[in-house]
Amino acid sequence: MAAPTPTVHSEAADPVTWASMARGVLGLLRDVPVLARQRPSLIHFDEHRRWSVGRAFAAAAARHPDRPFLRTGGTVHTYGECNRRANRWSAVLAEHGVRRGDVVAVMAHNSPECVIAMLAIVKLGAVTGMVNHTQPGDALNHSFGVLDDANRRGARLVVLHDDECGEQLGALTGVDTDPIALAEMDARGSALAARNPAVQADPRATADVRADDPAYYIFTSGTTGWPKASVMSHGRWQTAMNGFSMGLRLRSDDVLFVTLPFYHNNALTVCVATALAAGACLAVSPKFSASRFWDEAIENEATAFCYIGELCRYLLAQPPRPTDRAHSIRLAAGNGLRPEIWDEFADRFGIDRIVEFYAASESNIGFVNILDQRKTVGFCPLPYIVVEADEATGLPVRGPDGRVIEVPKGTPGLLLGKITRLARIDGYTDPAATEKKIVRDALKDGDSYFNTGDLVADVGFRHVAFVDRLGDTFRWKGENVATTQVEAALNAVPGVAESVVYGVAVPGADGRAGMAAVVVEDDFDPRLVATELRARLPHYAVPLYLRVVAALARTSTFKNQRVALREEGYAKTGADPVYELGDDSYVRMA
Repeated sequence: MAAPTPTVHSEAADPVTWASMARGVLGLLRDVPVLARQRPSLIHFDEHRRWSVGRAFAAAAARHPDRPFLRTGGTVHTYGECNRRANRWSAVLAEHGVRRGDVVAVMAHNSPECVIAMLAIVKLGAVTGMVNHTQPGDALNHSFGVLDDANRRGARLVVLHDDECGEQLGALTGVDTDPIALAEMDARGSALAARNPAVQADPRATADVRADDPAYYIFTSGTTGWPKASVMSHGRWQTAMNGFSMGLRLRSDDVLFVTLPFYHNNALTVCVATALAAGACLAVSPKFSASRFWDEAIENEATAFCYIGELCRYLLAQPPRPTDRAHSIRLAAGNGLRPEIWDEFADRFGIDRIVEFYAASESNIGFVNILDQRKTVGFCPLPYIVVEADEATGLPVRGPDGRVIEVPKGTPGLLLGKITRLARIDGYTDPAATEKKIVRDALKDGDSYFNTGDLVADVGFRHVAFVDRLGDTFRWKGENVATTQVEAALNAVPGVAESVVYGVAVPGADGRAGMAAVVVEDDFDPRLVATELRARLPHYAVPLYLRVVAALARTSTFKNQRVALREEGYAKTGADPVYELGDDSYVRMA
């Protein structure tokens, strides 16, 4: 197998130098008092220790009950108030039969109640299943099926929802759900507290939850097939809390603005955890709006916000406004901010610090830009290697000795995180899917590494820059898109005989847009294809382009030749007709 020849973005990350490291260390030293108060520690050998998200929040609420924790505009909820509310909801769930190890799904738009629901569930030692409510029929049904299978006692799957999302539950098939509206949780919790004020105290179960217990499931496309539920344990959440806290270094008077959905780890782990560690406040927006973003930030008195790369491009695409610099935000943290727009973004909006990071829901390692290096995802203290990979399969290339081949500094390669006591993997709810991500006997007999599926480049001093995704997954609009899932939806549409899906670079956009090469039949109808795909797939997974081909080329092992199609994109297609997704149909391009 040959090593990959990936597409590298138009502007590379800056190399990390002794001088830039010295400046970063000085900046870190200035924030030592902030870090000392938070006492972050990344070293936790005892995976069975008694520690949980619910216990950590209860301790924070006891230390500073009157500090603001959640707000939406002018409505502010304190730590003490949120802890009592979460405990009341825990009592309602316990009364409903929820016990340690059970799964409780949450399906709701962004709101303070999403956070309260997660806290109430994990305080009981139950597992929160965060569901992407934007998924259409088949994908949504699959996600609920995964959570239902993970429910240990075979009980009906309890679902907490808001009114709008509750309407979608009626379309589920094969899943026995027990829906409860968030408003009902509040009413029942208040009624319980009126009869017995003791329900506002922490549940007894909270003290028994251990670090290796699962806290919640976050859905990710992984590398193939339908979305998988990655496991976030309480202990891994603690490690993430401490690691990201060292990067963001929030103060107790900070307000972290959250516009990303809570069914993503950026919001539920990075934002909630770092605010909790600092005793800071989360300002929750129901939905990201590029035109309203800075107005909302000002209304919420925000001093920091969390992003994905596309969000930053959307903000830059807005016409200049006085509010571009009329805000109080000094810090932006997230992943996917491309090097070519890094400086423009920071300069236009007056952002003092950009804390880029790299992490994945199912991975065992992460990088955080602790030392403020420009255009890099940051530093990782845990062991990892960057190796040659087959671009088509996303698997490491093995040398004549059967070992993986490490690439030189500055050369893009596949990132593998070594699995150790400090870098354990929680994986997916499906053990077989987890095993597929493990690379065994990589450098020596008996070792094991987690295959991230991502290309990175070493830029010095254990810092890396993100380059691209590999294999059967591409990233678009901040989401991982599994090509096999899109192909299954396409092949089910009348008029489409077979298809192969891949991501293509689009100028001025982060990630890769979906494109499909399709072999069609006489009844091929571009309008029907668009309608069917929008009904079957999340909006970000619907291909932007269709290329009609006479036949699909395959390798000698009958695999589709995705790489060649990806390199040709939508501009080098010869005489093949190409269609672009419009408002209600695919429209042939000139």
